[in-house]
Amino acid sequence: MTQLPQDAFLLLSAVNMLLRDRYPDLDALCDDLDEDREELCRKLAQIGYFYDSEHNAFR
Repeated sequence: MTQLPQDAFLLLSAVNMLLRDRYPDLDALCDDLDEDREELCRKLAQIGYFYDSEHNAFR
């Protein structure tokens, strides 16, 4: 996956899949994909999802 989806619900699905399958935490995902963590969290917060580090997923 070279670019994350712009649609918030597709973004949620893609990010959670990547966190589950490839990355140990959100920082590693953002660093590897050159994504802004704050912006990513803001987009997902708009649809009611927040990063849960214990589960390494947006919930």
